[in-house]
Amino acid sequence: MKKYLNLFDLTQKVDYKTEVLSGLTVALALVPEAVAFAFIAGLSPLTGLYAAFMMGLITSIFGGRPGMISGATGAVAVVIVALAKSHGVEYIFATVVLAGIIQVLAGTFRLGKLMRLVPHPVIFGFVNGLAIIIFMSQLDQFKDMSGNWLTGTPLYILLALVAVTMLIIWGMPKLTKVIPAALTAILVVFGIVSFFGIDTKTVGDMASIQGGFPPFHIPNIPLTFETLTIIFPFAAIVAGVGLIESLLTLNIIDEITETRGRCNKEAVAQGAANILSGFFSGMGGCAMIGQSLINISSGARARLSGIVASVMLLVFIMFGAGLIERLPMAALTGLMIMVAIGTFEWASLRTFTKMPKSDIFVMAMVTIVTVFLHNLALAVIIGVVIAALVFAWDNAKRIRARKHIDENGVKHYEIYGPLFFGSVTAFNEKFDVQNDPEEVFIDFAESRVVDMSAIEALNKITERYLKNGKKVHLKHLSADCKKLLKNAEELIDVNVMEDPTYKVVVDIN
Repeated sequence: MKKYLNLFDLTQKVDYKTEVLSGLTVALALVPEAVAFAFIAGLSPLTGLYAAFMMGLITSIFGGRPGMISGATGAVAVVIVALAKSHGVEYIFATVVLAGIIQVLAGTFRLGKLMRLVPHPVIFGFVNGLAIIIFMSQLDQFKDMSGNWLTGTPLYILLALVAVTMLIIWGMPKLTKVIPAALTAILVVFGIVSFFGIDTKTVGDMASIQGGFPPFHIPNIPLTFETLTIIFPFAAIVAGVGLIESLLTLNIIDEITETRGRCNKEAVAQGAANILSGFFSGMGGCAMIGQSLINISSGARARLSGIVASVMLLVFIMFGAGLIERLPMAALTGLMIMVAIGTFEWASLRTFTKMPKSDIFVMAMVTIVTVFLHNLALAVIIGVVIAALVFAWDNAKRIRARKHIDENGVKHYEIYGPLFFGSVTAFNEKFDVQNDPEEVFIDFAESRVVDMSAIEALNKITERYLKNGKKVHLKHLSADCKKLLKNAEELIDVNVMEDPTYKVVVDIN
């Protein structure tokens, strides 16, 4: 039965049963992930579990993307591991608090809109790389406690249970969607292992998750400038990595659900969650694409699923550790492999022959950096930089000039294409200053003066004509071009012709 849920100014239809069951599924999947990421960071399992609870609860209630799941993540763990080894857990808590403050400021100053600058090939590469990482991270489950690959009966048992899990997740939605397929698969495999007494790796083999309510704790560090210099670089990277991964995940969920999240609201919520995580003994985190996709694929679309997931995770820690520790890792491994398969943008492979080579290169580069360096922020930044350089190079080649001399002996240069730092060299080569007549018109009806490099180019071409005793007119400048020229009055002295009949296409924000 469909009902309405009103949470913090968000009114939307909610299927309570789907939301609760999906949240329970996500909570089960969060446990081994949070423990594993805590180990990566060199911290105790409860540090990761407390972070998953706090991040999930706060972002589910206040975030800008209902249905998205946040928690302790590998991206953050990789950043803080060095600090954990050199200065200990207290500095980690302080770093997470400072990172949260930076994220709140980013959302307050509406920097979330910078995600518009991330091209689609970068998102494809990010998603594909993340899918490969999720898949590769599951391969550790096929090793024994000594790090050796399983062989013989233990391997066959694990493969069989993983296959059963994947088969249920794949086939059950074709029969019914009353219960989330992922939750069904986990319960079925758990039942098989318990009924037949099968000896296989469980969650408890990783670590104990028994604990209490996250304790409030002010980081015990010296409040000095030296401390700030130690933690600030890590905090800035954690904040950047967290925002990039969270906002890209938000965009992916937007595409799947055909709805629109709020980037800046999500940034503030991520920051608030990290601040509280640091004060409640958590390692911090950000959005988790794997768990978010589990949630969305289970049918969840509202905030309730994330709230249920985080609350149930805390219930597991406080009251259900003994039961959860008996869950077979094979079930969770099969679930995450299916998430990896669903995450990968298979459509991107089919477009290889149709996409520009530069886009294919950007997508491949982002995927490679994501997979081999496990640095999602660096991968996205590299992709954006390469895409921007390719765009600048392509536009630099578009500058052209049509030339003619009218009946009065005046020469006209009709410029088309953008005039910016990448095209000024080609622009300067268009003019024949020595052989041009006494009066010259440069018409920008089909061009735009974009930046200060373009202003300097106009200054130089004007000086060249003035040195030869010739007069220059700039014609058909758009309003924004005139504003640039007005702001650069000290740089350029030129006769700008007004044309009241000229209309310029306005920018679309």
